[in-house]
Amino acid sequence: MKFLDQAKIYIKAGDGGNGACSFRHEKFLEFGGPDGGNGGKGGDVVFVAMPNLNTLIDFRYQQHFKARHGQPGAGRNCTGANGEDLIIKVPIGTEITDETGENVIVDLTKEGQTFVVAKGGLGGRGNDSYKSSTNQAPRRADPGEPGEELWVWLKLKLIADIGLIGMPNAGKSTLLTALTKARPKIANYPFTTLHPHLGVAMVDGREILMADIPGLIEGASEGIGLGTKFLKHTERCSILIHLIDGTEPNPLQTYKTIRKELDKYAHTLSEKSEIVAINKCDCIDEETLKNIEKEFNKKLKIKPYFISAIAGKGLTELLRAAAKFVPIKEDVGNKEE
Repeated sequence: MKFLDQAKIYIKAGDGGNGACSFRHEKFLEFGGPDGGNGGKGGDVVFVAMPNLNTLIDFRYQQHFKARHGQPGAGRNCTGANGEDLIIKVPIGTEITDETGENVIVDLTKEGQTFVVAKGGLGGRGNDSYKSSTNQAPRRADPGEPGEELWVWLKLKLIADIGLIGMPNAGKSTLLTALTKARPKIANYPFTTLHPHLGVAMVDGREILMADIPGLIEGASEGIGLGTKFLKHTERCSILIHLIDGTEPNPLQTYKTIRKELDKYAHTLSEKSEIVAINKCDCIDEETLKNIEKEFNKKLKIKPYFISAIAGKGLTELLRAAAKFVPIKEDVGNKEE
């Protein structure tokens, strides 16, 4: 399945049905009077957050969505049927904004959460509703109101507990494979990961959702490489694991480069809790490891974790440290009433 995290679509709620102008014509009924019914209400456009969806790819092939119109009223005071609501299913974590992309209409972050984005038009009044003691034969019937219509942006921000960030080929996909059952593409060239991957890790009986974010490079905030287009998926993470290739000439400078790009993207993201993990430690001698640790402690007051994703070294300790920042989810099914 292809991954798509942004789509622009057009939505149109149903128009209200027209009111009817009708008069009773029955045998033995001298004064029939008006009996035109009201029109039905147009259908709403309703968005629903679904747990079994993780991409917006369906909206690449269909961009226009229209709810049904309300039916017109009829004689004998028959009210027209309401138009059926249009239900649009989107992944949990979908943010819906206006056409400019700046004003958020709703953020669907919970399973089953619904929101009416476009309301259907009200049905027009039939002439029966206008009768009075002074106007016993009204010939007025109103048309239905038009339903709301607008273009909206759908922006998916994956909901994960832990986000994996770092340079290309730092080993993020390998780490995700080692800790979860996810199987992202792994290869020895930059930008192997072209879109985020999710996986569920188990630690001390808890399920932790992890997201592997495509690699960043210097100048990413200016669009170089894959840019920062996927960093929005880390905005909901409780903690970030900053993975660094320990075999690089200057791991500290690599760390500073990524932090600089995060700060340019969003200050809130650069202020998130993080853990620094030095990967590929099985390929580094003890003296070099001590120098790296000393440098991070002295200049940044950070104690890095030394791991090897491919050899499985230090992974449990890293995961337990990250899990401390992840709120414990309540088991709704086991709560006492």
